[in-house]
Amino acid sequence: MPTLRGLECFVAVLDFGSVTEAAARLHMSQPALSHQIAALEREIGTPVVERLPRGVRPTAAGRAIVMDARAALAAAERVVTTGRAVARGAEGQLRIACAESMTAGLLAPVLRAWHRRHPGVHLALTELASADALAELVAAGKVDIAIGPRPSRWDRPIDVIGEEEIVAAMPCDNAPATPMTFTDLAAEPMVHYHPDNGLGSWIDEAAARNGVTLTAATRTKQATTAAQLAAAGLGVALVPTTALTATFAGAVRSIVPPLTRSVVCLTITPHDPLVQRLRTDIRHRGIPVPAAIAAQLTPPE
Repeated sequence: MPTLRGLECFVAVLDFGSVTEAAARLHMSQPALSHQIAALEREIGTPVVERLPRGVRPTAAGRAIVMDARAALAAAERVVTTGRAVARGAEGQLRIACAESMTAGLLAPVLRAWHRRHPGVHLALTELASADALAELVAAGKVDIAIGPRPSRWDRPIDVIGEEEIVAAMPCDNAPATPMTFTDLAAEPMVHYHPDNGLGSWIDEAAARNGVTLTAATRTKQATTAAQLAAAGLGVALVPTTALTATFAGAVRSIVPPLTRSVVCLTITPHDPLVQRLRTDIRHRGIPVPAAIAAQLTPPE
């Protein structure tokens, strides 16, 4: 296959009309340039330039390939230009997956800042309710980075952003004055999670470790919806603080013993410049908790 250097020499000879001038413009010796032209002619199987007493001119084969040679060189230049732009964060595409409960509270503020700083980068977002499903997308190369709870199956390095608290959400007029135990929760109807949401099984396992079984009055796939249903009086919901906003209409209480889970970033391309920038921004933001929510929770001991 012709090399880009060979095509560059061929085009330069035609543009400047002589081997001497082309070699000077490309900062090459004349023998080196002639060698590149000869290699191109061997690859094609026919001469591409004709040497004249004064200068050169293309052969029929040279005239036939010159447009494609220019196009190949232009494409190579675009490869370099685009790659450098992506490295600067000026262009490119970043495919992101995020746990549904974390999109609004954790990821959205970071992406809003990204859009201002990197308007040329296209952001594609996928939301899922399962940490293992997020990990599968990353491992399959379908997304560049995922943000969510720690998956049960992942054999690559994990970037831990922080810990988020799982709290009890309920109507304001039914909120106890103190944190709730799992025994308290077992006595309440629960707004629980659909089996597709991995948070449901994780909560059930935590309840079992504390010797109780929770009773589901209704189920939903999303933590944000569970919080709203709980505020409306359909039961108590266990929701991560990342799923709650400052305008949440219900009350929240801590769980005793505290119920927390890690929030992590997953990627198989940690050295990609766009991935590196997003990971850094998410890590710097940490796990924010709205002040109105934090004021209702018991500080960890």
